[in-house]
Amino acid sequence: MIRRLCALVLIASPAFAFAASKEIQELQRDVAILQDLVKQIQQSQDKQFAALGEMVRQSLDAANRANTAVAVIQSGFQQSGNQLKTDVVGPVVGLSTRMDQVTNSVSTLQQAVSDLTSSLNRIQAQLTDIGNAIKVLQTPPPPPPPGQTTTPGGGAQTSDSASSVPPVNATDLYNSARTDHQSGKLDFALQEYASYLKYFGNTNFAPYAQYYIGSIHYSQKNYETAAADFDTLLEKYPDTPGISAQAHEYKGKSLVALGKRTAASLEFNAVIRNYAGTDTASQACTDLKELGMHCPPPAHPAIKRKD
Repeated sequence: MIRRLCALVLIASPAFAFAASKEIQELQRDVAILQDLVKQIQQSQDKQFAALGEMVRQSLDAANRANTAVAVIQSGFQQSGNQLKTDVVGPVVGLSTRMDQVTNSVSTLQQAVSDLTSSLNRIQAQLTDIGNAIKVLQTPPPPPPPGQTTTPGGGAQTSDSASSVPPVNATDLYNSARTDHQSGKLDFALQEYASYLKYFGNTNFAPYAQYYIGSIHYSQKNYETAAADFDTLLEKYPDTPGISAQAHEYKGKSLVALGKRTAASLEFNAVIRNYAGTDTASQACTDLKELGMHCPPPAHPAIKRKD
């Protein structure tokens, strides 16, 4: 039995061997073909990698050239900026400095103009005061005091009984006071006016002596005393031609200087009301407006007359 089996195996072995050899050959052929394909793919990849490497190299070269160009442009911009800073910024800074100087000069000029305007206003007020004083000075003096006689020794006696004998006669005392007043000897003038009022307080010159006392105190900026002097004049010698309006006016100015605006406005209104049409009334109206107050119209039309 075993022998038979062995015989059968020996008979079948050549056929099996031939079939196996044929499959191996086909497998070897397929492997060869596969190897050839792998080789072709490898060659294609090598070519592609080489081309890709060349492209990368070219890109790197282009990037380096671009960086160089950017550096050159940046350097050019920086040089242009520095040149522009030199050519433009410097003059602009200088112009700004000059503009600041011009602004400061304009401010200084404005302050100077303001100071000049204030000075002109003060000068105008002083000129007005001088004009008013000149008007008073130009007022014809009244005749010599009545009831006066001159003694051979030069002394003066009046019809009124006096407690003491005056040092000089009324006319000489008044003229001496006026001379000292006009020559600037104000202290002497004040004493002489006061002596005149003491000895000759009821004469026609007395209101003028009282007025000049007030005007001297006003010029010395002794406004409180000046206001009292003018008030005394208006109380003792009411409605004296030529100086009553001036007394109200300068009493009002003295009160303004003392900060008593309401009381001052009453004096200015009194001038406008009682002496309508005069230069003093016009000045009183201006003074009211400077106080921020309304200047009332005159109570009735009046022909303009000199104070």
